[in-house]
Amino acid sequence: MSFTRRKLLLLAAAIGIAAGPATAYAADVLNVGAYPTNPPFEFKNESGTFEGFEVDIVNEAAKRVGMTTDIADLGFQALFAATTSKRIDVAISSITITAERLKSQSFTQPYYDSDMGIATKADSPIKAEADLKGKIIGVLSGSTGETWVKAHQEADGFSDVKGYDTQQNLLLDLSAGRVDAAVSDIPGMEYSFTKMKDLVVKERIKTGEQYGLMMTKDHPLLGKLNDALTAMKKDGTLAAIHKKWFGSDAPADSSTMKEMPLPKA
Repeated sequence: MSFTRRKLLLLAAAIGIAAGPATAYAADVLNVGAYPTNPPFEFKNESGTFEGFEVDIVNEAAKRVGMTTDIADLGFQALFAATTSKRIDVAISSITITAERLKSQSFTQPYYDSDMGIATKADSPIKAEADLKGKIIGVLSGSTGETWVKAHQEADGFSDVKGYDTQQNLLLDLSAGRVDAAVSDIPGMEYSFTKMKDLVVKERIKTGEQYGLMMTKDHPLLGKLNDALTAMKKDGTLAAIHKKWFGSDAPADSSTMKEMPLPKA
């Protein structure tokens, strides 16, 4: 009996030793969720690896707090459930910081300023918001574009609002004429329109949106990652990442360049 017990104790000790490095390694990994078809913010290259503006940001921020990243492929709406359930630590995908989202999520300071836009086929007679009465509007489900459209549907007289699981499907339906217009973030649409030549942004909707790293509510790493973003702004790293992906300098008064306060609910 004693011999068997001794063997069991030795086996348990061996398992504990083997598990040690794996546990330590996991503690050094920042689990990130990303929507995979959102260029230039995040997308998968031909080898299946994530690239993009926000990918570079989260990788650099993680590096500065002594961590590496593990980026998971998730749908846009699934990102919110994944942070809430603590399946991931951080979500990236041009996620706008809003008062409503701050009730259940935490955000770092913003690092990108954006507006929404109304996009149509280039030859569409629609030129502005006033022309959308009786039209079918497409949106990315769960996005601030959807929030804006639903808030304006009654006053502007949209005939219907169609939600899509991906930006690509939304824009493909716009190109095919299955929706009359799309309302979404301008940077992502304009990037897509470099290849989809038949689509254009007709009107900018000034919303003053800002993107940040979305995290589990009150995540213990929130302050450290936020400090990393501050350092990246001060030493020019964020400006260089912006130049790399957008081909232009970030405005001097933008959240890409200026240290901003931590968003509060």
